[in-house]
Amino acid sequence: MSAELAWKFERLPQLAASDVYDFLALRTEVFVVEQNCVFMDADGVDHDSWHLLGRDTGGRLLAYLRVVDPGIKYVEPSIGRVVTAPAARGNGLGRILLAEGIRRSQLIWPGQLVRIGAQHRLERFYQSFGFASTGAVYIEDNIPHIEMILAAPARGA
Repeated sequence: MSAELAWKFERLPQLAASDVYDFLALRTEVFVVEQNCVFMDADGVDHDSWHLLGRDTGGRLLAYLRVVDPGIKYVEPSIGRVVTAPAARGNGLGRILLAEGIRRSQLIWPGQLVRIGAQHRLERFYQSFGFASTGAVYIEDNIPHIEMILAAPARGA
């Protein structure tokens, strides 16, 4: 699947209007409509983030996440808004997306921890990448979440 995806990793000003429209539409489709959760997706954090978009050969956006600069949501850089298109699920694309996001985050901020606020139901998914829970479950937008942290890989690893 990854060989079929074209990745774009840019700051908001470098993205085309169509890229921004597509990722906002995908985030709304999944986080607002599918999960039946009314919340302010355009939270102001997109300006202080890198955006990872994965498109198929036809140009359809199938995978997206954002990597938020340190000091914006957490002291550490963070990964969030991790989403795959409903039509593209069940083939490991979420794993490919997250691995690509972690890799790119660690290229920009080598040696730094990465913190996430994960939906609690996905805790085991994130643990499989090395994230460890750092506190109690909390409610955000009426959905149980948990903070998790990924230790930076050892130098030379």
